[in-house]
Amino acid sequence: MSTSTIDVQQLAINTIRTLSMDAVQAANSGHPGTPMALAPLTYAIWNNHLNYDPATPNWMGRDRFVLSCGHASMLLYSMIHLAEVSATDKNENPTDKISISIDDIKNFRQQHSPCAGHPEYGYAAGIETTTGPLGQGLGNSVGMAIAGKWLAATYDRPGYELFDYDTYTVCSDGDIMEGIGNEAASLAGHLKLSNLCWIYDDNEITIEGRTELAFSENVAARFEALGWQVITVTDANDLKALNSAYDQFKKCQDRPTLIIAKSIIGFGAPNKQDTSGAHGSPLGEEEIKLAKENYQWEAEKFHVPGEVYDDFRAGIGARGKQAYAVWAEKFEAYKNEFPKEAAEVEAIQSGELPTGWQDSIPTFDADEKGMATRVSSGKVLQKVCKAIPWFIGGSADLAGSNKSNNDDPDAGHFGANDFSGKNFHFGIREHVMAAICNGMSLSGIRAYGATFFVFTDYLRPSLRLSSIMHQPVFYIMTHDSIGLGEDGPTHQPVEHMAACRAIPNVLTMRPGDANEVAKCYQAAIENDKRPTVIVLSRQDMPTFDRSKFGSADGVLKGAYVLQDCDGTPDAILIGTGSEVPICVQAAAELEESGVKTRVVSMPCWKLFDEQSDQYRESVLPKSVTNRVAVEAGIKMGWEKYIGSEGKFIGMDSFGGSAPFEVLYEQFGITPAKVAEAAKP
Repeated sequence: MSTSTIDVQQLAINTIRTLSMDAVQAANSGHPGTPMALAPLTYAIWNNHLNYDPATPNWMGRDRFVLSCGHASMLLYSMIHLAEVSATDKNENPTDKISISIDDIKNFRQQHSPCAGHPEYGYAAGIETTTGPLGQGLGNSVGMAIAGKWLAATYDRPGYELFDYDTYTVCSDGDIMEGIGNEAASLAGHLKLSNLCWIYDDNEITIEGRTELAFSENVAARFEALGWQVITVTDANDLKALNSAYDQFKKCQDRPTLIIAKSIIGFGAPNKQDTSGAHGSPLGEEEIKLAKENYQWEAEKFHVPGEVYDDFRAGIGARGKQAYAVWAEKFEAYKNEFPKEAAEVEAIQSGELPTGWQDSIPTFDADEKGMATRVSSGKVLQKVCKAIPWFIGGSADLAGSNKSNNDDPDAGHFGANDFSGKNFHFGIREHVMAAICNGMSLSGIRAYGATFFVFTDYLRPSLRLSSIMHQPVFYIMTHDSIGLGEDGPTHQPVEHMAACRAIPNVLTMRPGDANEVAKCYQAAIENDKRPTVIVLSRQDMPTFDRSKFGSADGVLKGAYVLQDCDGTPDAILIGTGSEVPICVQAAAELEESGVKTRVVSMPCWKLFDEQSDQYRESVLPKSVTNRVAVEAGIKMGWEKYIGSEGKFIGMDSFGGSAPFEVLYEQFGITPAKVAEAAKP
């Protein structure tokens, strides 16, 4: 390597550092220390190893780069700018503009800048996922690696290796400490995801001080025990050692790789051991001046030397352009050789669904005994999985109970010995299941994850990020209420409907019979910019005779008139899930007493709220104030639909351990109690 090459590499590294310092200082907010320390490490990935075309940032065959330590966001923004990643339009096609400009960096953490405090997916091309809560990026990266393995096993053919991409993830002590990080590492090791590389910034610093305050484990030994290849780089500034480590990762074919890079936070800053400036706040003008003197940097703020752009153009720019050209040519030949598979790949890339997939949504015959909605959900799932081959997922150890297996004999089980399997086994790892589904979704897969509804407590942070990123992850949640019975209060989710409904942009659905389940699936899949939580019963529920009751198509509008009376009703009963049949029984009792009664099924508040004023008035006329809502959960939020004069039949405490019939009687969720509440 010539002296000039070494000099330009160091110049590029120092440019990353100075851009980070200047941006954080201008914002008077943020973390410059980690970008300063990790500039060499990240430079080496991007300019020497990342198989990525800046001119085609959404190329399906690209390597992925995830900055799990999102507080170091300026590191990512600097790389996107220096690599001159193209901006994309609303259809994700590249434009002639740069994704992140110098002006964007100057406005770091300011309104309307794509350079948010933590990386936000969708703000700028080159940001592969939203990372803020530590550990989430690790879970997402496992999902991306899984997607790569599945896509390759499903669509690659001899001579047509389209999906041999790798996922690089930079992480911090915080990512490694968080429980989700260990869940992700455990599953990745078990699955032998050789296309996954985590680079751990071992700087022994957290916001409170030295890691020895709370963390003393042998990380290398832990990861080796989890089935990872572990490589240690003793100096994060040593480009030769870093490049060697990345080469070792790419050669390893039987396990994921952890590179432990020893760094000094805020490297180059005069008080480099003082975390107050390097990690948690701007350095200050005086320390920036001293740091730049250490770099022999005399340029103005936000300066990028022309040689640095040239270096990236000659590195990732030229390498990526060539790699994409080869891939694109290969894919054109693939389209001629394998048109069916190519059409599916293009649909995955564009987010489109197969023509006529809605025809797979089944219709269930009327049945007084009926079935649990978890059972009807399983039946609908089989049809949808067959219609949409990339609608794939699995359960956190409860597939038999929540009916989430794809029963097609050819579906198979995803694992180290068969990456083409469509049934995923996440183990008892609810949180990382959701984060992995996010990573799969970000890779074009229509992913679903399943568990008991009460365990949304464990996965809620990742569900929240599904929503923030507008990812259509499908959450199959069973054992929805006190109706699960004997397992008792710990497993009975009385407050969870309110908690999930509170998350913006999430469709939370609780269907009232098998045909409502089917329509919930349709609504969820058609809503491709937000996640859905479908909440399903353990106990059987009748399947309504739709020749006598309202069409289940009303589910697509969130709520509808299931059963009506002649003229203006004296009372409106509103139910969800297993309480809809209770409302129907109560209505019969009320009608016998001369009370004209309407029954409204309201499986999804959010969809109903999005309907026109006229439609909502047609279902819940303002003139009828005698309303009773019935749900085996807490009242929170129902006030909006029942008004100040309405009543609520449900829970205001935790449940109990007994057969579900006994519990419904104990807590007063019965037709008689509903009818009593509704009588004028």
